[in-house]
Amino acid sequence: MTIFMLTSLASFVPYIPIAVVVILVGIILATGYVKAPPDQAYIISGLKKEGRILVGRAGIKVPFFERLDKLYLGQMTVDIKTEQSVPTNDFINVNVDAVAKVRIAPNAEGIKLAAKNFLNMRPERIAGELQDTLQGNMREIIGTLSLKDINTDRDSFSDQVMMKAAKDMDKLGIEILSCNIQNVTDENGLIRDLGADNTSLIKKNAAIAKAQADRDVAIAKAQADKAANDARVEADTVIAQRQNELAIKQAELKVTADTKKAEADAAYEIQKQEQQKSIQTATVNAQIAKAERDAELKKQNVEVAKQTLDAEIRAKADAELYRQKQVAEADLFRRQKDAEAQRYEQEQAAAAQRVAAEAVKYAKEQEAEGIKAVGEAEAAAIRAKALAEAEGIDKKAEAMKKYGEAAVIEMVMNALPEIARNVAEPLSKVDKITMYGEGNSAKLIADIVGSTTQITEGFASGMGIDIKSLLLGALGGKLSGQDVNISLEPPKDEV
Repeated sequence: MTIFMLTSLASFVPYIPIAVVVILVGIILATGYVKAPPDQAYIISGLKKEGRILVGRAGIKVPFFERLDKLYLGQMTVDIKTEQSVPTNDFINVNVDAVAKVRIAPNAEGIKLAAKNFLNMRPERIAGELQDTLQGNMREIIGTLSLKDINTDRDSFSDQVMMKAAKDMDKLGIEILSCNIQNVTDENGLIRDLGADNTSLIKKNAAIAKAQADRDVAIAKAQADKAANDARVEADTVIAQRQNELAIKQAELKVTADTKKAEADAAYEIQKQEQQKSIQTATVNAQIAKAERDAELKKQNVEVAKQTLDAEIRAKADAELYRQKQVAEADLFRRQKDAEAQRYEQEQAAAAQRVAAEAVKYAKEQEAEGIKAVGEAEAAAIRAKALAEAEGIDKKAEAMKKYGEAAVIEMVMNALPEIARNVAEPLSKVDKITMYGEGNSAKLIADIVGSTTQITEGFASGMGIDIKSLLLGALGGKLSGQDVNISLEPPKDEV
């Protein structure tokens, strides 16, 4: 129901802040919380067709939309009195005073019926409302009973009143718990007279009963005395007979006892002699058995000593054999381990030598590769420098043509030593050269000459001059007139 109210409130006022809604919910819970005690029923009605009933539990009442009504469920006492005399079945006017214990039926149907008649009433008022109905039912029951029945069987009277009134009470949602008749009176004192007659009759009957009882007591006393005397005489006779029989029996028992005692004494002596004989025999047998056991024990001790000595000798021999075996195995194991260690050291030394040789070889290879790379790099640098210079010389080529072939040859011949020195200069910085395979000094010189040839060919190509043709032409023209000494080798001091 609270959720319904919140939904309705949110639909009517959609822009109310959440805080205000929370406060309203708190106010509704605070003002609408109710808790019914066990002896009352709280009826909440208003929004539904049928109200909610709370008995001993809590609930929520929506303010302004629902109302709360209370109904008392506890026990109520109703005094039932016949305000006027009521004639019985035998036409005697009586007044009856009774008390009834009632309550509202503790079920939903009973609460609904009672709510229609006793809602919000105090217990005293509810009891007053029920008093007339109960009095009318009791009057009807009195008219069906006689005065004697009413006085002598009040439980039946009260049960009939309850059964009669229960039909009317069910229609009101009331449950009758009990009905007790407290007092019955009549206008003419008939009940008192009936009581007096009964008193006289009771007294008469009591006197007769007392006389009869006294007589019966006297007779019973005389009979009891006679029976007691007879019983005493009979008891004395029986006692005397029993004592005589006892004396005879005691004498017989004494004779039997003396005979038995004599027989027992004789048997004792015989038994004693037999026991002594048996003891002597047993003693001799025991001595013989002891001697036999001693001999057997000595024999066993000898056997045990022999076995012990044999076991000690055998144990010592086995121990010595086991020790020698262990020593031999230990020596064999040590020699095996020494051989394995020696072989492992040799293998490790060989592997180390092999690794060292490979390292030396690899170092030498790397050193040769380095020298070769340095030579090629420097040769390439020289070649690049020569080409750069050739580019400058190319511009002067035409001017130099006027000097003739002699001048060109002279210039080339002057440059060759410088070229050779520059090609061989990187080798002058190397302390040691190690060559592998087919390499040798002739091949190295051939590489230097090849580098020089490449430089001169590049120079000739850049200037457009065929140096070989010039040299051959010059040599061919001048050999006839004079000796020409041209050497391509650089001076020895410059190598």
